[in-house]
Amino acid sequence: MNTKDLTKEAPSSPRIRTGGYALLARLADKGRAELAGKGGEYHYDCPLDNYLFAFKGVTGADVKKLIESGATDPEIASWLNKNGLPKSPAEVQAWSDEVEAARPFDNPDMKEWFIGVCAAAGIDPATSTLFDYLETDDRISFAK
Repeated sequence: MNTKDLTKEAPSSPRIRTGGYALLARLADKGRAELAGKGGEYHYDCPLDNYLFAFKGVTGADVKKLIESGATDPEIASWLNKNGLPKSPAEVQAWSDEVEAARPFDNPDMKEWFIGVCAAAGIDPATSTLFDYLETDDRISFAK
């Protein structure tokens, strides 16, 4: 099993799509690292991961079993295609496009939080997506 040490490097970008699913590569990296005791400040089954789990109607525990078994990212994508809520490739693409374009600044429930984390990261919350913030935060964390 290819396990990243997330105390030394960031997980995969949330933009990487495996089987069409945004977030999958990142959450799999976090799950593997956590199982190996190398999760650092990253957490598997966090609210971000749950965007994908909710979309597919599965749980973090369901996917964690796959990760524990040594499943590769493509194998996890294949499992998602066969389990949970049925989704067509077009629905997976539309969901991935939507989550990649998500702008917490436009969400009243997330706006204040997003302004704060973007300020700390040195990016403009009004023009940044959640993925922009995550990638910037990852770079900052490992530039030290």
